Order: sequence, then structure tokens, then C-alpha cells
Amino acid sequence: MSSEDAAAPGDPAGDDATGEASDTDHENALQDVIAVDPDDVAQGTVNRLDAHTGDGIRHRAFTCLVFDRDGRILLAQRAPNKRLWDGHWDGTVASHPVEGQSQEDATEQRLEEELGISPDQYDDLRVTDKFEYKRYYPNEGVEWEVCAVLKVTLDDTALDPDDDEIGGMLWADYDHLHENPELYRQLRLCPWFEIAMRRDFS
Repeated sequence: MSSEDAAAPGDPAGDDATGEASDTDHENALQDVIAVDPDDVAQGTVNRLDAHTGDGIRHRAFTCLVFDRDGRILLAQRAPNKRLWDGHWDGTVASHPVEGQSQEDATEQRLEEELGISPDQYDDLRVTDKFEYKRYYPNEGVEWEVCAVLKVTLDDTALDPDDDEIGGMLWADYDHLHENPELYRQLRLCPWFEIAMRRDFS
């Protein structure tokens, strides 16, 4: 696994995808993530808050790109209460599997929790890529992930977003976004999504 996407402290980009808090009272301080080596081999579990503060701890994560049958991608804006990358646009959900959980099962869970997308709305959830990156969010935290990329195409685009997770939604032509990312900079795209999209030539 290459670390070519790593960035120096202070560079704005990447996070735990669900936000972290700066004190031990935050709910994420009660959760664990899976620490991994550069090849995504599990090294045990670590506290989720610890993994996203200081210099961080490399851990397993995923991002899922959600499409419709017309080739549009659903961009979901991170809710304003997120500690990291609040208000940035993701494509579409991102989080961490827990110990013993596959990337597919974790993604299925987050699609339903964040957007109300149930498994009967799709049948093609699949892993398409994996990469390592490290990004610091100024004065707030760090994300150091081996991130799997999954894709899914919805047969039924009915959505029921959780306001605590999703600040806004929009459908965008994926080919146009992929070929002209500079035209979308005003949206402040999440860094892990930009990396996933940059690497997507399938």
C-alpha cells in the first residue's frame, strides 16, 4: 500500500467521516476502530478518538459512492455539527467497520442509518479500490486511513436522510465531475472522496 497521498500537518483534507470530538465526553471516545498496517492487515482495535487526534493511528475505513441509473452521483453534505470537515461534500457516505464486520456490511449499515437507503434499493454493492492517506484538519484532528472504496447503484432513489449526519444533498453528473473537478471546488469536497474520484478510471 502506497502512502503517496499522505499530507503534512496542517493540510486540510480527510477524516473519520462521522466526526470526532475534542474531549473524552464525546460519544466517539466510547467507540473503537480497527488499527491496520499499510497492507490493511488488522493490528487490533484502538479508541476512535485517539485514532483521530495528535499524529493519529492508521485504521480501517470506507467510503461509498452512490449512483442512480442515469450516471449521477449523490453528493451528501456533512452536517454542521461534525468536528472534522463539517459542511464539506462527500460522495456519499464514509465511516469505519467495527471488529468482525466486513466493509460491505458496514457500508450497508451506514447507507441505511445516514440516508435511509435499504438493501432492497440496490443489488450491486461492491468494493472497487483501496488506498492509504493521511490528512490533518487544522486545529481539530487527523485522519489516517486505509480506505476501501465501494460503489452502489440505486434502483430506487427514495431517501430519508438523518439531519444529524447529512446537511444537504445533490445529484451531480459523475462523468462531468470526474473530468472537471475544478468546477466543483466551491462545494468543498471531502478529501477522501477527491482521492477516490481521482483514482477512479474504471
